[in-house]
Amino acid sequence: MSMTITEKILAAHAGKSGVEPGEILDVKLDVALANDITAPLSLEEFDKVGAKGVFDPEKVVLVLDHFTPNKDIISAENCKTIREFAHKYGITNFYEGGACGIEHALLPEEGLVLPGDVVIGADSHTCTYGALGAFATGVGSTDLTYGMVTGTLWLKVPESIKFVCHGKWQKWVTGKDLILHIIGRIGVEGALYAAMEFHGEAISTLSMDSRFTIANMAIEAGGKNGIFHVDKKTEEFVTGRAKRPYTVFESDKDAKYREVHEIDVGKLELQVSLPFLPSNAKDVREVRNVAIDQSVIGSCTNGRLEDLGIAAEILRGKKVAKHVRCIVIPATPKIYRTALDRGYFEIFLDAGCIISPPTCGPCLGGHMGVLARGERAVSTTNRNFVGRMGHPESEVYLAGAAVAAASAIKGEIAHPEEVL
Repeated sequence: MSMTITEKILAAHAGKSGVEPGEILDVKLDVALANDITAPLSLEEFDKVGAKGVFDPEKVVLVLDHFTPNKDIISAENCKTIREFAHKYGITNFYEGGACGIEHALLPEEGLVLPGDVVIGADSHTCTYGALGAFATGVGSTDLTYGMVTGTLWLKVPESIKFVCHGKWQKWVTGKDLILHIIGRIGVEGALYAAMEFHGEAISTLSMDSRFTIANMAIEAGGKNGIFHVDKKTEEFVTGRAKRPYTVFESDKDAKYREVHEIDVGKLELQVSLPFLPSNAKDVREVRNVAIDQSVIGSCTNGRLEDLGIAAEILRGKKVAKHVRCIVIPATPKIYRTALDRGYFEIFLDAGCIISPPTCGPCLGGHMGVLARGERAVSTTNRNFVGRMGHPESEVYLAGAAVAAASAIKGEIAHPEEVL
């Protein structure tokens, strides 16, 4: 039976020789993840069902990354509850304080997610780990409780959509621009409950940072998961990080796909998605005279070292516009330290940026950059729904680090060439 990489991973974790789209499987989990927003609901359910412990203390991961350091009493109580649970049940991979980063950057960095894994997380952007050749998807807090207790979960096998990318990348253009273009092309429901599988020589030249960005936003096209094949770059990333053995799966050449999309990245320009959907993607040169109040460079989508390096290159020797708040958020402590060692922080500080510790804060309108009525932000985050970063009458424009940095300098949505 010919299968895609997603089908092979799910079949292996269900103990079956083959599966087809639409089948309901009971699959074994390699990782079950929650954060300081979603875990409390799971822990309430955990108590209700009378659970005596988790299926494996090394495979349950708890990351306090959204509202920490605690922004208010509610967040403090949530984190206290999770901290006590982690201690009571001996959770090995519990992250807070100086050891904590944004979960979807932290887990790959720590070698907790590996090729061939099945990963669930009570966070929709859990699909990020597909960049490593894993099946990773977001679930509700109740589903997560079931997974934490039993180590298994019911899943329906998704259909797969293939994206074949070829051509040579233009300067500044990254994975963020590709995924915004794809979402603009197929719509926010274009990959509904499908596996978005990425192929082609243009993908092979992409950094791991850009691959994580693409997989991260598969959910914004309605995808069940985004997934890449394991190549030399993947192996290099995993080597030295992996804390356990793993299995590499590959799609069969004659595997069946619901759709196949061909994309020439040589024609791809820097993108910006206008309010209030990620699918409202346009070439940045088409967006004129849009003044901004804030620029955010960070998040589980674009807070990695590649993103900070791009921003630093553009901001070097420049100043952020006086009326703009430019907030830079390294995604993990290791990324923070490396950026510091490379001199990026000096560039950011000289430019007038605010440097935050790792947090999801402004992405969901939580803290560290909430928008007021009528304010506009260009942001490297992943969603720009109504009220996403604060007041319902604020606006979020999604872009990559290059556009976010250039816009911070000019004070309006801008291409880097306009400020360099």
